[in-house]
Amino acid sequence: MRVITGRAKGHKLKAPKGMGTRPMLDRVKESLFSVLEGYRPIRGRVLDLYAGTGSLGIELLSRGASFADFVEQNPHVCSIIRSNLAHTRLDAFARVHHMPVERFLQAHRGNAAYDYIVMDPPYADPMIEQTIATIATGAFGCPDMLLVVGHSPRVELAEQYADVTRIKFRRLGDSCFSIYAFGEEEAQAEGLTTEEVACPTVL
Repeated sequence: MRVITGRAKGHKLKAPKGMGTRPMLDRVKESLFSVLEGYRPIRGRVLDLYAGTGSLGIELLSRGASFADFVEQNPHVCSIIRSNLAHTRLDAFARVHHMPVERFLQAHRGNAAYDYIVMDPPYADPMIEQTIATIATGAFGCPDMLLVVGHSPRVELAEQYADVTRIKFRRLGDSCFSIYAFGEEEAQAEGLTTEEVACPTVL
């Protein structure tokens, strides 16, 4: 697992052993960031929920984001995120929050403005849709915020949650990601579409 490109390009990231974390595979991450950078240059503030190794937030920082908040409830995994941030020399642009995602979202409802929110929860997490709904109604984002959700092909997400609309779906093997934007008007202003795109399965 590595940082793909940007100012921390090539740095290898640590992952906790035997902790049940499931970092997004590099080939899936490459596909995701190809899509994101096709919309606009990476910039602004990032919220990385269920952060695990911090791989997604670190990749966004490496590519041009200005600051990232990482939320992870396991203290040992939080130490791994801090180590990865120090190793990539991005620790000055980040804060690690040791707490459950639900608690962080409740505490910051209405007083945070992120350009990207990324979440890659455990595939069996039954709270995934509730978390998306909380983000959709909680005023966490800038008007053109993008929400990225990593999930299993067996998890069927809705096309819309309150004011956020899915603008991209992609599957690679046993991994998927969905990208949501605020409202149809914001999606059209970005030149985005609601067309579903499925990549060939990669074995």
